[in-house]
Amino acid sequence: MSLSPVETPAGTAVPADQDNHPRSPLARSLLAISALVVFLCLCALGSWQVYRLQWKLDLIARVEQRIHAQPEAAPGRSDWPQVSVARDEYRHVKVSGVFLHAQSSMVQAVTELGSGFWLLTPLRQNDGSLVFINRGFLPSAERVKQELSRASSSETLTLTGLLRITEPGGGFLRHNDAVAGRWFSRDVAAMAAAHQLTDVAPYFIDADAASQTDAAGPVAGLTVVRFQNNHAVYALTWYALALMVGLAYWYVRRTDRRR
Repeated sequence: MSLSPVETPAGTAVPADQDNHPRSPLARSLLAISALVVFLCLCALGSWQVYRLQWKLDLIARVEQRIHAQPEAAPGRSDWPQVSVARDEYRHVKVSGVFLHAQSSMVQAVTELGSGFWLLTPLRQNDGSLVFINRGFLPSAERVKQELSRASSSETLTLTGLLRITEPGGGFLRHNDAVAGRWFSRDVAAMAAAHQLTDVAPYFIDADAASQTDAAGPVAGLTVVRFQNNHAVYALTWYALALMVGLAYWYVRRTDRRR
């Protein structure tokens, strides 16, 4: 079967299959450089995810060790500037002092028991410093008011729980309103300022179940420790894309050589 001729600007007829010519050396060079850059970038992203995977596994192991360790004294004033997520988050700690129930705050919460509020109450320690204690979960604002009305501030208590880093700002698309007393995150500094409290630790403590002595009080021990760990999937995805780029370049070069 013959091919139909194609008219060129000069008016001469050439076979149509002559349009299928190999790329110029410049085009091949640009294609090779582009493919190499994309390939290396994808490999770098995959390797970064491998690094993040190892970091996440180390973090999970470290947190698991902290959670199940024997409680130790919570960081004091001299250690407050060094408190950080990497060093202190989820440490099992203990504190002693007297609750200041009148300066409590209720923070909106969603737990395995449903929606409701965390009850955060400052604890005045023996040295006079304050630390907010997340005493636990209550299902309604009315229950919070009932708890505060029957609470006594004269008893010295020793509590254990998990150290948590302050949560400034608010929740997702919702900002804390200190004036109205609407709290969507456990922002220690903002709650302290709202109650005109000073000398407050830059963290709070989630009381564990062993600290709950009153069955009618807030339900403690509901801290959920969960870390998303999708880094292995992300790494495989980036490496697969890099492989696809390499195969695509190989196919184009093979086609050029055939031409």
